[in-house]
Amino acid sequence: MAVEFPDVIYPNVQYIAGVDEVGRGPLVGDVVTAAVILDPNKAIQGLTDSKKLSEKKLALLFEQINENALAVSIGRASPSEIDDINILHATMLAMQRAVEGLLITPDFVFVDGNRCPALKMPSEAIVKGDLRVAAISAASIIAKVTRDREMVELDKQYPQYGFAKHKGYPTKAHFEAIQTHGVTVEYRKSFKPVKKILGLL
Repeated sequence: MAVEFPDVIYPNVQYIAGVDEVGRGPLVGDVVTAAVILDPNKAIQGLTDSKKLSEKKLALLFEQINENALAVSIGRASPSEIDDINILHATMLAMQRAVEGLLITPDFVFVDGNRCPALKMPSEAIVKGDLRVAAISAASIIAKVTRDREMVELDKQYPQYGFAKHKGYPTKAHFEAIQTHGVTVEYRKSFKPVKKILGLL
């Protein structure tokens, strides 16, 4: 279970932010990141890796985090930015934007994964952090629900692609839809499957 507040390890730290991303693998849409500073006086039960939660539980926790956290911020990088600087650098940029968007400046930042973006405050990358640190779990939930909802909206615009179902990830049905209907402006044109369909490989 995620550690609620790792302030024992960092005794002089008042505000700890957790950061996570969703959407590195999809062929379409933004890579979305979130930064969350939890309130030590308002514990949220059930925080864990967003991939392990049902849609109903995600929606519930999304509301609880927004209501009870001290600060929540979304960061993103667009498909054109992903194409320009690659998905890794775009993810780091989106994480920077999420942290900079917090209304409270954190003293320390925990980042899910094995590397940290360039930040103005100390930070630490934690592999499987969304299982180990509650603030990262919260960030993963905020980022996932935000991006999933955006894919549902995109589905209304382009119902023939099935975005609401596969959320932009490379599935068989998604490939078939691209083959039939082509590529929209929301696609990441530097990603190999998209390049292939565009005849750029």
